Amino acid sequence: MAETNLTESVQKIVEMVEKMSVAELSSLVTALKDKFGVTGAAFMPAAMPAGGAPAAAKEEEQVEFKLTLISVGDGKKIPVLKELRALLGLGLTEAKDILDKVPSVIKEGANKEEADKIRTKLEEVGAKVEVK
Repeated sequence: MAETNLTESVQKIVEMVEKMSVAELSSLVTALKDKFGVTGAAFMPAAMPAGGAPAAAKEEEQVEFKLTLISVGDGKKIPVLKELRALLGLGLTEAKDILDKVPSVIKEGANKEEADKIRTKLEEVGAKVEVK
């Protein structure tokens, strides 16, 4: 760490922290969180051990999604059937089977854009779609 740009008071704090045990550092972090009302990942240490990525970062990296048709609104089966066929290139029998077996997976391995497009289109015609 280049200490040339640090003020004298910051340098003193860094020297004090360098001499602290792990238990003392843990107490310090807890005290600072409590004092300034910081919660969660906002007060994450700068250097994390390898493989210690937070769960939130893993969720952001998700590239494949599974779409599940959860329900179809009353009187909306035909519009949903037509939209399923158009979006997924399904035959009439395949689309009808999906509607008859709700909840059912309608697409696996979709990218984010494709998943959002399918969900939006189906919800516009009265279906409820879950994206995981």
